[in-house]
Amino acid sequence: MKETGFRIPESFVAEENNRHSALMQREYEQLAERLARRGIDIERVTEEVRRFEVAVPSWGVGTGGTRFARFPGSGEPRTVFEKLVDCATIHQLTRATPRVSLHIPWDKPSDPKELKDFAASLGIGFDAMNSNTFQDQPGQSLSYKFGSLTHTDAAVRTMAIEHNIECINIGRALGSQALTVWIGDGGNFPGQIDFREALERYLDSARSIYRHLPEDWKMFVEYKLYEPAFYSTVINDWGTAYWVVSQLGDKALCLVDLGHHAPNVNIEMIVARLAHFGKLGGFHFNDSKYGDDDLDTGSLRPFQLFLIFHELVGASHRGESFSPAYMIDQSHNVTDPIESLMSSAEELQRAVAQALLVDRPLLKRYQETNDAIMALRTLKDAFTTDVTPILQAARVRNGGAIDPLGVYRASGYRNQKAHERPTQRGTHSRIV
Repeated sequence: MKETGFRIPESFVAEENNRHSALMQREYEQLAERLARRGIDIERVTEEVRRFEVAVPSWGVGTGGTRFARFPGSGEPRTVFEKLVDCATIHQLTRATPRVSLHIPWDKPSDPKELKDFAASLGIGFDAMNSNTFQDQPGQSLSYKFGSLTHTDAAVRTMAIEHNIECINIGRALGSQALTVWIGDGGNFPGQIDFREALERYLDSARSIYRHLPEDWKMFVEYKLYEPAFYSTVINDWGTAYWVVSQLGDKALCLVDLGHHAPNVNIEMIVARLAHFGKLGGFHFNDSKYGDDDLDTGSLRPFQLFLIFHELVGASHRGESFSPAYMIDQSHNVTDPIESLMSSAEELQRAVAQALLVDRPLLKRYQETNDAIMALRTLKDAFTTDVTPILQAARVRNGGAIDPLGVYRASGYRNQKAHERPTQRGTHSRIV
C-alpha cells in the first residue's frame, strides 16, 4: 500500500470541535426557535444536509492555470495517489465529498485494484470517469487538433471512441458507474466545419460509446458554449445536448456545468427544463463572471446557486425520480485548492439548506395570484436566512469539523505537504 504521508489526526479535529461546540449548540437552538415560528423543523433540514454529497475532481487539488501560464503552489500532489490523499482530507473535514472524479489519462492507474484499495483505505471512492479527447498525449498516433468524436477522419474518431471505452473499463475496475463526455470539437472560422455533418458524426461516435456502457452505468453529455472552438462548438448548449441524449437512450443524460453558458443565462430554468424532461444527469459546480471562469462555487452568484437548488428540491417534492450527480469543477490559481474545495462544498450545503426553507405552499399561492413581489420575498426569506448552524451540526454529526477551514489551517497540513512534495516548476496550464 502507498504511503499517505501526513494526515490530520482525528483527535486534533475533535479538540478543535470542542473549542466551538458550545457556541454552535447555542446558535443552533436559537435558529431552531426562529424556524419553528415559520413552521420549519430544523432537524429535518439538518438531516437532509447530512445526506448531501458532492464529488471532488482529482485535478482540482492541484493548481490550475490560465492560457498564458501556470504558477505552481506548494505541496501540490504529484501522483494520483497524492491527489487522493488531498481529496480524502477534504472529506475528512467536510464529510460531504466521499467520491473522487478521475480524468484519464491524467490519472490513469497502472493497477486499478491498487488504486481502488488505496482509496478505500482513505475512506473514499470514485465518481464519474472523465475522458480527454481535447488534448494530444505523448506518443499518440493521430491528433485531436481538428476534432475528436466529430473529426472528418474516421481513424481519429475511432481513436477517440476507443479512449472513452478505455475510461469505462478503468471505471468498472474502480467501482465508478458513470462516464462524462466533453469534447472541445468545433471551428474557429466560418466555413471551417459543416454544422450538420459534425453533429451527425458526434452522434454516431456517441452511439458507439453508449453501446459499451454497463447496464448500471450512466453517460453524461456535457455541453459548452465556446472554448477552445470560438466560432462554433458542436455540443454548444443544453438543447443540442438534450437532442443527443434523447437519441442515445435512457442511460444518457445531460450534464450542466455552471460556467458553460453565455453571461446572464437563466441556468435555473435550464435545470427545471431538463428535470422536467427526465434528462438531468448532474452538475459541475463552479462560479463565473464572464464565461467558463471556473471560480469557487458561490463566490460570485450565491443567489443563482440557491435558485438552482430551489428547482432541484422542487423536483423532489413533486416526486420526480432522479438523483443528479454532483461534482465541483474549479481551477484554483490564487488560492490553496483544498481550501477552495472545502469552501465550495460548504456553499453547496448552504444552498441546499436554504432551498429547504422555502415555504412552497405559500409560494404557490403567490404564483397562482400573480403576486410577483411576494413570490420573490418568499424566496428571499429563505435565501437570507443564516443556515451556518445547520451546516456545522450536519458536519459534526457526520464526523467532520465545525470549522473545516480553521482546522485545516491550524493543522499545518499544507506546510507538511510542502516538505513531502517539492514544488514542480512548469509553464503549461491545465484547464478543464
